[in-house]
Amino acid sequence: MLKLNASYSKKVPAGGEYSSQSYHASIEVELPDGLNQEQLQNRIHETFALVRESVEAELHGRPARQLPEPAAQPVTSNQTVSQPVSRPANNHSQKDVAASPKQIKYLLDLGRNLGWTPQQIAAKCNVADVHNLTRRQCSDLINEWKAVA
Repeated sequence: MLKLNASYSKKVPAGGEYSSQSYHASIEVELPDGLNQEQLQNRIHETFALVRESVEAELHGRPARQLPEPAAQPVTSNQTVSQPVSRPANNHSQKDVAASPKQIKYLLDLGRNLGWTPQQIAAKCNVADVHNLTRRQCSDLINEWKAVA
């Protein structure tokens, strides 16, 4: 078994003088034995591209690239994404409110029925743990999966 670690960081100027926001994502994946050099290079490139795109998406407030369906990806992953160092005050829109335990349980049940692990769900949403999902992230994923379940 091979382990691949990929990470990407970016620091950008923030509102105040001499202040910045830092964005960082890293992922560790297990690669199957028996990959040839080209397959290994492709996995490294794809993994790094996913981490880089996740940071850039977070930075620019757009959705990140979707992970492949679990059945098509025989690797396990643990992804952590750190949040910006500073956040605007008084910004409590639905996208910033934490998902309720009931909402998370329903999402986990839907995901389990579709073959997703909690770690894969967290990675799909660029959070360290499914309990860090926002109400909006959870709702969007529930709606997406209810349509196919």
